[in-house]
Amino acid sequence: KIALQLKLHARPSAQSLAMVTVIGSGAMIGKTGMETNFLLPGGPSAPNPALRGAPPAGARGSRMTGSAPSGAMGGLAVVAAVAGATICRAAAVKKKGVKVVHGKEIPWNLFSPKAPYQGKVVANDFHPQTLTEPTGDANWETTHVTFDHGGKVPYIEGQSIGVIAPGPDKKGEQPAKIRLYSIASSAVGDDQSSKTVSLCVKRVVELDGKFSNRAKGEDKPDKAGTAFPENEVYRGVCSNHICDMTPGDEVLITGPTGAEMLLPEDPEANIIMLATGTGIAPMRSYLRLLFHDKAGAAADGGRKFKGIAWLFMGVPYSKSLLYDDEHQTYKKEYPDQFRYDYAVSREDKNAAGQKMYIQTKMAEYAEELWELMQDEKTHVYMCGLKGMESGMAECFGPIAEKNGIVWTEFAKAMKKADRYHVEVY
Repeated sequence: KIALQLKLHARPSAQSLAMVTVIGSGAMIGKTGMETNFLLPGGPSAPNPALRGAPPAGARGSRMTGSAPSGAMGGLAVVAAVAGATICRAAAVKKKGVKVVHGKEIPWNLFSPKAPYQGKVVANDFHPQTLTEPTGDANWETTHVTFDHGGKVPYIEGQSIGVIAPGPDKKGEQPAKIRLYSIASSAVGDDQSSKTVSLCVKRVVELDGKFSNRAKGEDKPDKAGTAFPENEVYRGVCSNHICDMTPGDEVLITGPTGAEMLLPEDPEANIIMLATGTGIAPMRSYLRLLFHDKAGAAADGGRKFKGIAWLFMGVPYSKSLLYDDEHQTYKKEYPDQFRYDYAVSREDKNAAGQKMYIQTKMAEYAEELWELMQDEKTHVYMCGLKGMESGMAECFGPIAEKNGIVWTEFAKAMKKADRYHVEVY
């Protein structure tokens, strides 16, 4: 009581009032129609509405305005508000299914391995399930698979979900441990209903290697008709589970998770994307939002995104190119904003006769890319094989040195500024 009386007679500080003002606009989760919107406090940390669209006015928390209250009742109001705000802030940090990243609430682990969401496989909105053509390699197949989550597993571009296969896995566990997959669809899904999520999954098949889960004579044709009865075969448990799915099948989903690969909020940001194989998944999710979905459309008929998006994709064979039709469409429709280059390592060579890897292709544009990276609005996204990072050093080390800069230090500075995003495996 004594403490409360002291607070009643104390004039509220500017800091206290500021806290009430900020919390008054509260971080919250709201729903508009079928789409779950993760809304943020107003102020500098709020997302620029240009890329993803502003939430409805009624959905925003109200901001307190006006001068500070005076007298005992006014002091009580401020104390109560500050106390309540503090409690709200503490609760927001611990809120289930939410993570705060750079002041922004994003969906986070709404479903766990012990309590997954049971979704259903549905037909793809456009693509066939198998995206690639046989190349002669055992693991030639990459698929595009879509799950209906009924709007219960909201996510944003750049995140991942987990899938639980029946098993047994390498350790004999049933069900198998979850496998994380980068999401290949934008937040609204391929059908833009906000009720589906799509994955880009390579079927793992290894012949006569260290591990096998099928002895000679045991391997049966998969959904694509591929079989290797004359070999000892290891088939990736989760990848084959997903690649063999058919519309109507049930699937156990965890997540969403992941904050490393999120898009910048600035609609004028530049985005350099490097992807090998299925590392194209998060890049596709970005490009669907930036150049395809209604969510990314501006009122004037253009796009909310005003920057440059430059994609470099690496695959072993031209038959392994993923979503090439979509990329060619964006290149045709948005020539001033979208650039697309690919490296086919087992078919193409550069002028020096070297195999064409991503870093080899990027070297052709090294000066232009280096200049673009000097812009504080430029972000680099890398997803795929672990060697990609050393490829960046190989490509930009010499040009950095020429400019009196050590590439590794420059990359660290970009990462510290949240402009260098890496997800490799």
